[in-house]
Formats: sequence, structure tokens, C-alpha cells
Amino acid sequence: MKKSQLIFMFSVLVCFQAEAQINWDLGGRIKNAVERKVDQGIDRSIDKGVNEAEEGIRKGGKEATEKDEKNNSKSNSGNNNTGNNSGSNANSGNDNNTQNSPTSNQSTYKTYSKFDFVPGEKVVAIEDFSQDAIGDFPARWNTNAAGEIVNVEGKPGKYFQLTSEGVSYPEFITDLPENFTFEFDMICNPGYSYYSSSMMVNFTALANDKHYTFWKLYAGSYDVKINGVRLGFNPTNAGNNAGISFYECWENGEVVLKNNNENVSQFNGQNGKNIVHISIWRQKQRMRVYVNEEKVWDIPKAFQTGVKYNKVLFTIGGYHNEEDKFSIGNLRLAVGAPDTRNKLLTEGKFVTNGILFDVNSDKIKPESYGAIKDIANVLNENPDVKVKIIGHTDSDGEDAKNLELSKKRSEAVKNFLIKEFAISADRLQTDGKGESQPLGDNATIEGKANNRRVEFIKM
Repeated sequence: MKKSQLIFMFSVLVCFQAEAQINWDLGGRIKNAVERKVDQGIDRSIDKGVNEAEEGIRKGGKEATEKDEKNNSKSNSGNNNTGNNSGSNANSGNDNNTQNSPTSNQSTYKTYSKFDFVPGEKVVAIEDFSQDAIGDFPARWNTNAAGEIVNVEGKPGKYFQLTSEGVSYPEFITDLPENFTFEFDMICNPGYSYYSSSMMVNFTALANDKHYTFWKLYAGSYDVKINGVRLGFNPTNAGNNAGISFYECWENGEVVLKNNNENVSQFNGQNGKNIVHISIWRQKQRMRVYVNEEKVWDIPKAFQTGVKYNKVLFTIGGYHNEEDKFSIGNLRLAVGAPDTRNKLLTEGKFVTNGILFDVNSDKIKPESYGAIKDIANVLNENPDVKVKIIGHTDSDGEDAKNLELSKKRSEAVKNFLIKEFAISADRLQTDGKGESQPLGDNATIEGKANNRRVEFIKM
């Protein structure tokens, strides 16, 4: 018998022996964590001895693909690396879109043809970390772990790197109503380890701010009555070709829905697809989650009725390798259910912040597809309706340039409707108002986001 076979058999024996002998006075909690780890590969923070034995089993099953994964990781090294580069690459210039999605240069409108995500009506919170210095923990966040602001090679702006096990959350988000959308960019380093933790995103109902410390990798393990929806993102669980995601829902500390796993080919630290845009859409109990243009979940009863969700928590269970890190950026919370049809046909006016453009440009970002498609559906179903498309900007930059930019952007939306959805050109007029008609306070980042908008006026 070969030495490798003996080692493999011994590892299996050790793992099963370890499982059989786990009888610490923890009410089976550690045993359950081990079982979860073997089945799902997501809890990286349990006992080191069991972890090493189980890792031997994993390696035995991965030998056939290990060489390919190593080659893929090597070929992609240096691309989209997360690092603590000195200096700031924050956006500059007039009318900056704070949502600099990494997918803009990697995806096309065609790939977004099935993308039906429509952002909420009003932006209430944005975080681009522009107020924070590189190397600092973000000023508007809290944590029981550690993290720092970094630049990401090849990406504008700043990102928050989660550097150790624990929970971090934005203190300025205090209400998650029945209808909201939440978006952010998520990055892991190329070659992210199979054995490092998923990043969990939790929508929770906390009785007080201190309760966030109880929300570890498995919230149900704690004697605290909690409610929450948990999304897990792991770039390497499915090996070389796809990432896998994981979902759980807690009600009063009990798991009521779990383990809806989906392969997500766009997110994988082993093949260079390590930068993604996450879009989450809540409509009462229903939750839809998108990774780039792909809808990975559409769960009709994810959120519990009668529960006041009030916090977004980002949780890391631990990293296997020192270089493994998750970073997040360009967070955007918008509230209100989009009601395109009623507002356009009945009220005669529909306003959206969901049509996004490249900075200082009239180039429409691919992730705007869902919002424009929503407008196109109403127009196609009502062929007699004509609209005027009006662009607006924030107050950054020169008035004249903002006015010109707003007009170009409205024209770009018109051309998009004609080309992608066959809307007749004689039904569409355009105009631009620049910064002259603000809806929000241009002194705040949220106000600027609401001022950067496109209006559709029924004629």
C-alpha cells in the first residue's frame, strides 16, 4: 500500500475518532460545528486538532485538482490584488458616482439581460470610506475584531479590509424597513484558501448595540434571542471552477431555513474572479440576492413578519493563510419599493437613482440594466405613452460642465432604450438640468447620491 494511501486512511480514522470522542461539557455544540464543517466547509474557527485532521481528508480529495488550482492562482497573481498601498486613489472630479462597481469593465449589457434588480426609491446611506485615512479603522463603524482602510490595485476609491475574526458593522445604519435594497462591492485576494472562512452578511434585529458581539459564525450557538437573515460568501468552497454561497435564517435563536447552496461562477479566488458586486433586494418577506448579474437566491419567506431589522453585520470566522483577506466598499442602502408603473402612468413622473454612469461620463454601467428594463417594460406595455428623459447631477464641479453632462446622460438613456428595448425614438425626448434642481443636501454623500438621478416625465 502506498504511503499516501496510509496517510489518507489514518486521517479518516483520526477524524472519525475525534468526532466520536468530542464530549466536552458544551451540550454538543462543538460536535455540531465539526459536522457542519465536514458537510459545508464553512466554519474555520473550531478546534485546531480537528481542523488539521479534517484538512487531511480534504487534501486527499483535492489532489487531482491541486496542480490546476495552483497554476490558475499563479497566472492571476498581481491582478486585482488587495493591498495597503500608500496614498489615496479616491475619486476626484465633478459628479462622482460613489458606486464604482468592479463589474463595469468585465461585463456587458448582454450578460445583464436577465438582471431584474431595481434599487430602492431613496438612498439613505452610502459608505465609500472617503472620510477615512489609509490604515485606519473606519470612523463610522464598530467592531469586536480588527480592520483597516486600504487601496485596491486597479480600483478607484477606498475599501474596508476585514483583517481578523469577528464582527464589524456600520453604526449609521439603524433601520432596515420592509422594502430596501443593499449593495456593496466585495473583494478577496487571488488564491484565497479553501480553508479560510466565508464572509457572512447578516441582517439582524438587535435589542441593543452590544448584542452584535454575540453574532459569531453560528449565531444560534449563543443563549441570546435573535432574529436574522444570514448570507455567506465563500470564493473557493466549490473548488477550481465556481464559488459557493450559503444562506441561513434565524428566528428567536433557532434556524428556520438553512443551507440553500448555489454555485456562483463569477466569484472565485482561484481563477481571478475575485471582485464582485453584491445586490440584495428585500420586499417584505421576500429576498433576492445577486452576484454581479446572476440571481443566486429568490426566497419568498426569508425575512420574518413582525421583526424590526435594524443592523447589517459583516462577520469573518477566521483566515487560514496570512494573505487571505476580504474587503468591502461602495456600500449603498436605499429604501422604498420601486413603483415605476403607477408613478409614471398615474402620477406622470418617475425618478430613479438606479441608472449609474462611469465617473464624469455618459457611459451607462451594466448593472443599470434592471432599472432601465423596468422603464422599458412600462413603455412597451403602453405604446401610446411618450416621455421626456431628464438628467440631473450633484454640485461637484463646474455648473456648465454638469449641465452638459446631464444632457449627455439623458441622451445615453434614450439611445439605450432604443437599441436594447426597441422603444421608438419619436416617443422619447431628452433634457438635462445639471445641478440646478437638487433633491438632497449636496453637503452629504447621501444627498449627492439622490441628486444624481434620471427623471422620466410623461408627456
